[in-house]
Amino acid sequence: MKPENPAARPDAAIVCAPSATDRRNEKRLDKKLKLSLEAGLPGSAVVLHCQGRIIFHCEARTLSTIVSEVLPSARRMVVDLADVESVDSGGLGELVMTHLWAEAAGYALKFACPKKSVRHLFEITNLVSVLDVYASVPEAMAAMVQEEVPSA
Repeated sequence: MKPENPAARPDAAIVCAPSATDRRNEKRLDKKLKLSLEAGLPGSAVVLHCQGRIIFHCEARTLSTIVSEVLPSARRMVVDLADVESVDSGGLGELVMTHLWAEAAGYALKFACPKKSVRHLFEITNLVSVLDVYASVPEAMAAMVQEEVPSA
């Protein structure tokens, strides 16, 4: 029997398994990336809420795995970064690769609500010109609707 795919459930929460280093340092456990999916009305985007850190290895890979599993059926997704405390170079790389994959496949992937420190990181690395970053989830959703309207 195949285990249930937690990404297929809108209320799923996914947390990376702690490494041996993390078990020795309990403070770091609280900073792990926690993900939850929220399915909207039919035709609207799925919202992926992120909390913690998007860093090299498990956290960044977990984020991109969830996006790659959900986005083909949803076709539109907003990654809510409001509760993300930090992103490292591995996390940035994973965000860029995920965005490029989604764009090449014809899916809409937007990022919303980065904290000031994360937004600053996007700006100094010039990723604001690559990633579609919005101040709020509703703004990101509205941008997707506007992209679908054919121009006259």
